[in-house]
Amino acid sequence: MTGVFPTGYHATELACVGPGKTVAIFGAGPVGLLAAHSATLKGASEVYVVDCIPERLAKAKEFGAIPIDFSKSDPVDQILAERKNRQEVQPSARPGEEKRKGVDCVIDAVGCQARDDKAPSREKPTQVLENCLRAVNSTGHLAIIGVYLAPDPGAKDSLQQNGVFPLGVAEIFDKSLSVGSGQAPVKRYNEYLRDLIISGKAKAGKIVSHHISIDDVPEAYKKFDKRIEGYTKVLISINESKISAASA
Repeated sequence: MTGVFPTGYHATELACVGPGKTVAIFGAGPVGLLAAHSATLKGASEVYVVDCIPERLAKAKEFGAIPIDFSKSDPVDQILAERKNRQEVQPSARPGEEKRKGVDCVIDAVGCQARDDKAPSREKPTQVLENCLRAVNSTGHLAIIGVYLAPDPGAKDSLQQNGVFPLGVAEIFDKSLSVGSGQAPVKRYNEYLRDLIISGKAKAGKIVSHHISIDDVPEAYKKFDKRIEGYTKVLISINESKISAASA
């Protein structure tokens, strides 16, 4: 938890999330879920979390986010429709504000292993970035916390193997977006996030889906990799008596 919570929080810093902001997070893994939690802690008015794993989407809802299942239909269209249907928000729109149909902040919490919206069994490395650019309003903020590797020998073509991915730079320019990315400076946030947990304001432990023993780790890794049985975040208990016996 000492790495995942700061990383999720850092994503919201990169995306300039603040009070009243609307946020879309693509990816409901541990980082995406805690980015959603961080966004609500910062006072975001609407937080959407996109994924296709039911248990992950259920966790997103526990954190107060609006789950979006991309396996059902285009996730950006779902977000736009959901925003339009929020009756408590629409009547308060000022002249011209109704044109801002998307969200203020978008977060890519998936990276280069993104799934193709139209064929979830197949990877499409740029899918989430494309969705982020469609979902975000002009003058909005894009955060890339998902991992893009270089070199990546397993990628499909020579460009991707060298970490080169097509990105709509013209759209970024046209929308006047700010873009933030990079690894999280974990130590910058640890003390503050710890105190949020101690005070009861942050509930990062909600992402834990399974408690297992050290003997179950190999099988658990296989299940986590295949997203079986809703593996989201696993806590491993180490039997101290076994350690003592092994070291004797």
